[in-house]
Amino acid sequence: MHARPLTETHRRALALLIDRDADTRHMYVEFLRRDYDVEEAEDGREALAKALTYRPDVIVTETRLAGINGFELCKLLRLDSQTCDIPIVVVTADAFEADVRRATNAGADVVLTKPCLPDDLGRELRRVRTDVRRTRDRLAAAPGQTTDRRGRSAELVERLPATGRRTMLSRAHNRRETSEPPVAPPALVCPECDQPLHYVKSHVGGVSAKHQEQWDYFECRSGCGTFQYRQRTRRLRLVK
Repeated sequence: MHARPLTETHRRALALLIDRDADTRHMYVEFLRRDYDVEEAEDGREALAKALTYRPDVIVTETRLAGINGFELCKLLRLDSQTCDIPIVVVTADAFEADVRRATNAGADVVLTKPCLPDDLGRELRRVRTDVRRTRDRLAAAPGQTTDRRGRSAELVERLPATGRRTMLSRAHNRRETSEPPVAPPALVCPECDQPLHYVKSHVGGVSAKHQEQWDYFECRSGCGTFQYRQRTRRLRLVK
């Protein structure tokens, strides 16, 4: 894909997708291509260069990136007048509340925690782009509003994150480890020795209350290892 002239009118919006994992990028790209042209990057330096070159309509990034991590990438994008008003959606495996707060403080408009379904990502992209358009319209209509792009961008960035931050922090807060999960762990046997597995704990997460995930952890007392059972897929796998 070539850099887009600033005066060119495009029928489709451009999304910049950043993730170090090729399989994850492929999954999201296949979904996003329904509505967007997509440019990809696998590390922070490449992402920053492409953001400045292509000036995408929205940026989707992981936090665990080589070169420049996702938190620093958000900060750098917000500091540059060419990219400071681009909506940024962070999709991260760093699910603790402190990590989510760090991402929003760095400039993310929305923080989604993995596993994140492509449909959920698409819905948040539509919402945050709508918020951006509405905010731009309000700023453009405000009497006496400066025409300086840097001034408009700074105010836009200041106004945008509130909705996304409130929503995503509450989601992260619901992720937890517990010995009393919402769905009772099943009775399982070890696939190695056929002995009953001993239930240890559960991890409850997911992207929302509607799309909740639960992983149950079991130990084999015969020494075969620790196993993870995913409620949604009903699959058991050895984790250590």
